[in-house]
Amino acid sequence: MSKEVLVVIGHRMGKGQAVARGVEKAGGKAHVIPGMAADMKLGDVMHQMNADLGISFCGSGGAGALTAKNKYGYPAKAELRSIDAACTAVEEGCKVVGLGFMDVEELGQRLVETYRKMHGDA
Repeated sequence: MSKEVLVVIGHRMGKGQAVARGVEKAGGKAHVIPGMAADMKLGDVMHQMNADLGISFCGSGGAGALTAKNKYGYPAKAELRSIDAACTAVEEGCKVVGLGFMDVEELGQRLVETYRKMHGDA
């Protein structure tokens, strides 16, 4: 049986539920950080939970992802503007992706599928 992929989601406006549904649809486990400015807590929560992936949402698509990279050394790509770009970042070895406001199920589902493909079904 494949390992459950744990994805932490931090959204500047306290959202992220649609992405979480997509993660779970792909068989992953999603943790949405509650509250405003949750993207800035992404690295800390990923570290505490030993997460496989982190998704940061803010207007620029970078703040939480860059903070996680700088504080914990997680490979990250920020300022992404599409689902394909986020999946490519995971294919390139990134553990954290930073996007503009894109709280859609397809993103969560495809990121988990991409992670599994890259890690031998995790």
